[in-house]
Amino acid sequence: MTARLILEDGTVIEGQAFGARGTRFGELVFTTGMTGYQEALTDPSYAGQILMFTYPLIGNYGVSAEANESDKVWAWGCVVREWSRHPSHRQSRTTLHDFLVQHGIPGIEGVDTRALTIKTRSRGVLRACITTEDTLSTGEILRKVQTMPFPDKENLVDLVSVKEITPVKGRGEGKVALVDTGVKQNIVRNLAARFGTVYQVPWDATASEIEALRIDGIFMSNGPGDPAHPDIVRHTLPTLRDLMEKYPTQGICLGHQLLALAYGLKTYKLKFGHRGANQPVKNLETGRVYITSQNHGFAVDPASCPADVLITEVNANDGTVEGLRHRKLPVLSSQYHPEACPGPKDTEFLFDRYKMWLERGGKGTPTESADAGFRAVKIA
Repeated sequence: MTARLILEDGTVIEGQAFGARGTRFGELVFTTGMTGYQEALTDPSYAGQILMFTYPLIGNYGVSAEANESDKVWAWGCVVREWSRHPSHRQSRTTLHDFLVQHGIPGIEGVDTRALTIKTRSRGVLRACITTEDTLSTGEILRKVQTMPFPDKENLVDLVSVKEITPVKGRGEGKVALVDTGVKQNIVRNLAARFGTVYQVPWDATASEIEALRIDGIFMSNGPGDPAHPDIVRHTLPTLRDLMEKYPTQGICLGHQLLALAYGLKTYKLKFGHRGANQPVKNLETGRVYITSQNHGFAVDPASCPADVLITEVNANDGTVEGLRHRKLPVLSSQYHPEACPGPKDTEFLFDRYKMWLERGGKGTPTESADAGFRAVKIA
């Protein structure tokens, strides 16, 4: 069956359909990871987006029950050069095609994804539609694509967050509130390996609801969409401003951006975002460079940084802000994903640093200079 990928600039690409049948609209983005297609598709941060893989063969090691980062596929469409009909891996249980069918997500193959990536890097992120339906005319779809709002105008965080406080029993000591704005399960696993209880709390939970849990610290998760969405500004930021003055707080990805907004910084939308497992990040305090896994379309504006906030890390490719630390409050954040999965584990020590910092009650500066003292924790 034929599928079409239609972009807002008028580009129409025909290919072979795979996955579910149907029509989905979204924002076309690309990821450069050679592996990790299942983790990416099930990452809530991809809500609202049609996900294109630059690596030419996707699905070659199949799909396993262990690799999901959530309970569903959050990407709204899948674009590949070729999907593998005969995957090979001891943990593989199904093909990429069947996985997408199971979750109702359409895909298209036979696309020159690298050429389309070059277009995206030049033109910027494009609104798009992927369809397997012959009854819809290209002109009709193009008109809708060109007039529809970008998906981040919607409160995507509300779509992906838990709806009620959910405790997760851990193997360590202490209690942490994980503000779920679209968390990946490997973040939950890493925190549960280090703390006694991890409370996943909704994005719009109040400060009093979180404090009632008698926690030791706050952890802000990743997630999709615009960090400055009016709903988030109205509900999440006031909670953060209250809590981060009382508890050691760390944020990653969207959580990093939300903490920046709570500090008083501003955020902006990147031309095409950072998505993949090979983003270099330079620590300005030590000079070291880490290779990191990232997935975000917005960034923090360094020009808006107040005097009491320190920029600790930058992207070595384009200089965008990758890390912040408050000079007075026990708050720090990173734009990249320390849990990787898949990807480099260079920065997994951030979870150990956070735990040691909580044990000190948020006292002192949690810098990388304490690397030698980090206790490696095995994740079951």
